[in-house]
Amino acid sequence: MAKAKSIAKKNPEIDSRKQWYVVYCKPNTEKKTAERISELGIKVYCPLKTEVRQWSDRKKKVQVPVLPSMLLVKTKDQDRASVFQVPTVVRYLYWLKNPAVVREEEVEELKKALSGEYSQVSIETMTKGDAIKLNGLGFDDEKAVIKYVTKSHYCVYIERLGYLVKVKR
Repeated sequence: MAKAKSIAKKNPEIDSRKQWYVVYCKPNTEKKTAERISELGIKVYCPLKTEVRQWSDRKKKVQVPVLPSMLLVKTKDQDRASVFQVPTVVRYLYWLKNPAVVREEEVEELKKALSGEYSQVSIETMTKGDAIKLNGLGFDDEKAVIKYVTKSHYCVYIERLGYLVKVKR
């Protein structure tokens, strides 16, 4: 952490730039937390998808978060603490002892993917254990391994991020 502070002192532009950070919030409070952070004047993005939920008497379309208990906030490094004015904010996501920063391109690609701009992606027939490189959607030559294959999906493990992603065939 001392290293990050010394870099910011040498280059004040790094400290004054707004960046996207990942914030954890209490479970099932993503939309309300995003609304309250927005009221503070901080740019926030809560990626949502529409799902059909069934109750005993009806079906209903509901908006559910793509990233459970997580929001993306765009703020300056020195202003990061202001999100804790919202009681449902828990903490920031850290990567290698520094707050995880999401690139602007990655946020834009997430927005495009959720809006349906990517109509179809051609995928060759692949089998379990195949190593692949992901290109597009914010992944530039990201290494991944296919963990398992179903009739309708590939489950891909993204090594650097440590995530298992389900991709429609």
